Amino acid sequence: MVVRWCKQYSRMPVITKLTPNVTDVRRPARAAKKGGTDAVSLINTINSITAVDLDNFAPMPTIDGKGTHGGYCGPAVKPIALNMVAEIARDPETYGLPISGIGGVTTWRDAAEFMALGAGNVQVCTAAMVYGFKIVEEMISGLKNWMDEKGHRTLEDFQGRAVRNVTDWQFLNLNYITKARIDQDKCIKCGRCHIACEDTSHQAISKMKDGARHFEVLEDECVGCNLCVNVCPVEDCISMIQLEPGMIDQRTKKVVEPSYANWTTHPNNPMAKAVEPAE
Repeated sequence: MVVRWCKQYSRMPVITKLTPNVTDVRRPARAAKKGGTDAVSLINTINSITAVDLDNFAPMPTIDGKGTHGGYCGPAVKPIALNMVAEIARDPETYGLPISGIGGVTTWRDAAEFMALGAGNVQVCTAAMVYGFKIVEEMISGLKNWMDEKGHRTLEDFQGRAVRNVTDWQFLNLNYITKARIDQDKCIKCGRCHIACEDTSHQAISKMKDGARHFEVLEDECVGCNLCVNVCPVEDCISMIQLEPGMIDQRTKKVVEPSYANWTTHPNNPMAKAVEPAE
């Protein structure tokens, strides 16, 4: 209704800014499109309380002993923003709707990621507050260098390229099996991978060998969850290696199948149905 009113009484293009403080961002995006919006921008800030003063027992910042929620922004909200941009870009009802990406854009890579997920441009606020407007010039030069390196002549060459590879979890290929591998030459023996896996995952990383600290993946326990890769402080020290079709998965003792299979067809799924092709 608001968008329709704006389009009726204004000759200016209407860009509808969408809040992330909803259950499903596609619904307001669909409504905006039906109202005739020229584009959508997202995301706005996220309602949050970032800290509590434990002396005064009030949210911070505190005003006259009281505090309230505020809008959380910056790099911490980027993953949420990327997901919501992708949801609108791949939704059949909003497909093709111009999108302006917002949320934690600090480097050229951030901008490229938003565009790869369907945004036509990005907006920068927090980074300019922290580093000044010159940060935008650095983003532009960095993006140009990356585009030259990859052979992209225009933004349209990569805009939306990642959208087709975004799917719902139940359609991920269950026959794509990976195992973690630790590069012993790069390993600094900090033990973070072992602690994370031992205490919160699948106890699939040993910590000793011949009486010395040595971290190695136990293939018969590894489920390929990727947690160790995320906690390792050394770049490329831990990699996820795909098991080729025909190989034996030491954890399940089953042969890795070459065919595509997903949760909708899995025998453990009480609502399993016929195989659907991967998109």
